[in-house]
Amino acid sequence: MKVKVMGFSGAYPAANGACSGYLVSDGDTRLMLDFGSGVLPRLMALMDPADLSAIVMSHWHYDHASDLLPLAYYIEINKLRLRLVAPAEPQPLRQLIAERSFELRSLAETGEAGGLRLESHPVKHPVPAYALKLTNAQGKVIVYTGDAVGGEGLKDFCREADLLICDAAFTRAQWNPNLPHFSAAQAGELARDANAKRLMITHFMPGADVKTLLKEAREAFPDAFPARLDLTVDIE
Repeated sequence: MKVKVMGFSGAYPAANGACSGYLVSDGDTRLMLDFGSGVLPRLMALMDPADLSAIVMSHWHYDHASDLLPLAYYIEINKLRLRLVAPAEPQPLRQLIAERSFELRSLAETGEAGGLRLESHPVKHPVPAYALKLTNAQGKVIVYTGDAVGGEGLKDFCREADLLICDAAFTRAQWNPNLPHFSAAQAGELARDANAKRLMITHFMPGADVKTLLKEAREAFPDAFPARLDLTVDIE
């Protein structure tokens, strides 16, 4: 199983970058986790989006979901269908997408995507949002927190993950309890407490001090590493 970073910016894309999007490959499976601003052209440079097994959404904030709108034109113009698994709670963007040519399925009622076991767990965020877990036939596990600042049971949901992809938007100096994202230090602590094998920190605002974010994550989890465009992580 492999994960390729298609985008990792928070809120809006950095120059020549993209917001959240992660391409998971396992055998013939090609699965996207989130589909934020700037992800579509990067994906099209790599493959035909019609060849995706599915897209799985953590939540409906624009920086995680907005490129679904131009993707809808692509699949309609080419008379295609594409499976989309997403939170069922009402959101304006979800309503727009529901009217397009996706095979829209509820995240809560879907236990499989592209032949991978799919699980979800609610996290704390201003809109309904979910951490996502993918498990392949060999028992390898990816957990993606999406946007989160905690959530009851999240540590257990992440336990023993082969790769934890975690929101780490703020330094300690920036973070306060009213913010909707983890600090990098909290991401490191989550990975440590969940006994994750590897930690990728992500969701950096353009211009963020990634060196400091990484340093603070590594204080709790020394092998943490930052997301970057086109980074591919092998999970063996």
